[in-house]
Amino acid sequence: MKKRIVLMLVFMLTMSMSMMADNIKVITFNQLPAQAQAILKQHFADKVPAVVTVEGKEYKVVYQSGEKAEFNKKGEWTEIDCNLLPVPAALIPEQIRATVQQTFPTATIIKIERVRKNYEVKLNNSMEMKFNKRFKMIEFDD
Repeated sequence: MKKRIVLMLVFMLTMSMSMMADNIKVITFNQLPAQAQAILKQHFADKVPAVVTVEGKEYKVVYQSGEKAEFNKKGEWTEIDCNLLPVPAALIPEQIRATVQQTFPTATIIKIERVRKNYEVKLNNSMEMKFNKRFKMIEFDD
């Protein structure tokens, strides 16, 4: 009886994993929305994409150097993660850049993410900050 239950659980887990994997498709750079292509060509022109994927209505580009960018169906960025390198300044709203510069003058933003109407940033000093849609800092974590 226990053997059957374990086999059934393994089967269900395997099926659910294969169903999730089927939702992610590898695509070419040219299949990204035009706005996403433009952003990447402008700010990551010297980087070589390792893989470009689409899952549902979300696109993801991972570069050989480790940076990654995620976009929605319109081609608007939802996350830019540059590992330990600074996120291109032009992609960061001015008010967020100013607040970070004022609060942590020697830090740089290495990751920025839009979560609903908020922005979350991670700094190279391990600090994390959260901003509302009006770019006011609403939370900060070390």
